[in-house]
Amino acid sequence: MKKLRLILGDQLNSNHSWFSNIDDNIVYCFFEMRQETDYVKHHIQKVVGFFAAMRNFAEELKAQNHKVVYFKINDQKNTQNLVNNLSILIDELAVEKFEYQEPDEYRLDHQLKIFCEGLNIEFKIFSTEHFYTKREDLSFFFKGKKQFLMENFYRNMRKKHQILMVDKQPEGGKWNYDASNRKKWKNDVLIPQEISFNINVTDILSEIEDSGIHTIGKINPKYFEYPISKKQARIQLGYFCEHLLVHFGDYQDAMHTDKIYLFHSRISFAMNTKLISPKEVIETVLETYRNQEDRIDISQVEGFIRQILGWREYMRGMYWMLMPDYKKENYLKNKNKLPAFFWTGKTKMNCLKNSVKNSLDNGYAHHIQRLMVTGNFALLTGVHPDEIDAWYLGIYVDAVEWVQLPNTRGMSQFADGGKIATKPYVSSGSYIHKMSNYCMSCHYNKNKKFEDDACPFNSLYWNFLDEKRTQLSSNFRMKMMYSLLNKMSSEDRIKINEKANHIIKNIDEY
Repeated sequence: MKKLRLILGDQLNSNHSWFSNIDDNIVYCFFEMRQETDYVKHHIQKVVGFFAAMRNFAEELKAQNHKVVYFKINDQKNTQNLVNNLSILIDELAVEKFEYQEPDEYRLDHQLKIFCEGLNIEFKIFSTEHFYTKREDLSFFFKGKKQFLMENFYRNMRKKHQILMVDKQPEGGKWNYDASNRKKWKNDVLIPQEISFNINVTDILSEIEDSGIHTIGKINPKYFEYPISKKQARIQLGYFCEHLLVHFGDYQDAMHTDKIYLFHSRISFAMNTKLISPKEVIETVLETYRNQEDRIDISQVEGFIRQILGWREYMRGMYWMLMPDYKKENYLKNKNKLPAFFWTGKTKMNCLKNSVKNSLDNGYAHHIQRLMVTGNFALLTGVHPDEIDAWYLGIYVDAVEWVQLPNTRGMSQFADGGKIATKPYVSSGSYIHKMSNYCMSCHYNKNKKFEDDACPFNSLYWNFLDEKRTQLSSNFRMKMMYSLLNKMSSEDRIKINEKANHIIKNIDEY
């Protein structure tokens, strides 16, 4: 029976059972498509990275004697549409059965289901064999629950997979070392030079330019830095374990003008394209820890594992539990446009300038820059969730919707009213100062609220609490801040609200 198997750009799992045998009756197909490059405006490094990794994976399959059909972005046969490309191959190759792996994005899952309903040949859907959990696991785990706490899910995962466990208790006596993961990096702990693969992507970049795809951000065509193969992903992971894990937990929330990556692994692009599995990542980190327990504290390891075994799996489960309605959530009824400087980095606010510039230059920002700088500012200024969703999905190399959407609309923008985050993640300038050196060289004064040179985050923060009082004042985690707000004089509150409204109306002057 002649089979056609589809491999999407984020399904580059060489350990998948599909590839355990060579069969001349099976053809694997890959498509570079405008359908995927154009639904939001993507960072050029993201488009290049996906195309480079897909091409490399296809060549590896060919080298193993698998049959492969690959449509490059400018190939004459490429219709730039997934189902049209599939239809062409099914007819040309006289395919008798179509097979595909579960897409991790609702949009593609829906498109393929509709396509298969109209087929007059057999079809079959497979697991991607990548995650610890199945799509529907969180729906069962949280069935009947009013709150969907990640911590409860994370502890269950630790027990289920016996990770950092001693019998039925957490190793080290604590489930969570988050309180130890909030140090400010002060240029006093050596950070080794980050690893870079310096891949020449000149040809791919030229093809993308010829195709007319509109992108954002910068790229050095001779020095692409992210791993595009399983071998490179393992090298990236090994480098992290040997050089960065020792301080990862301490400084995972820190930000600094001199260092873009600090002690972060930069393994997320490889994981989200499935070049490397979460299980392999966690097992490698644990092996490093076991061999170097005299050097590496458990707080560093737990902090990293929590991001993958807990947060990553939780976000995927929440995505599939709450879609498709989740994409329309706007609990706080925000409606403003994204500031223009999110596309240029041209702002006098040093924290935003650095975070946006890093994003444009490298397609990268770590979770605190995303959550407490760019996301915080967008929420405080009432940006519509659709606007910030599209920006996050486009600008980061590792962004795929199943992980981006719940992180943005839920964790960052509180647009779901608390399904994911138990409170809005907003702050004044004091938090940014606590975790970074951004405020030291900023045009604005972090200690002022409404003066001309006052940090915009300060008035925006208190104004946000005041404006959203109806939705947020009953939140038990917000009561202290509302108590402080209520103690302010009416004169100060008027000045704060006036300042905040001026910032929002003239946002690109700041």
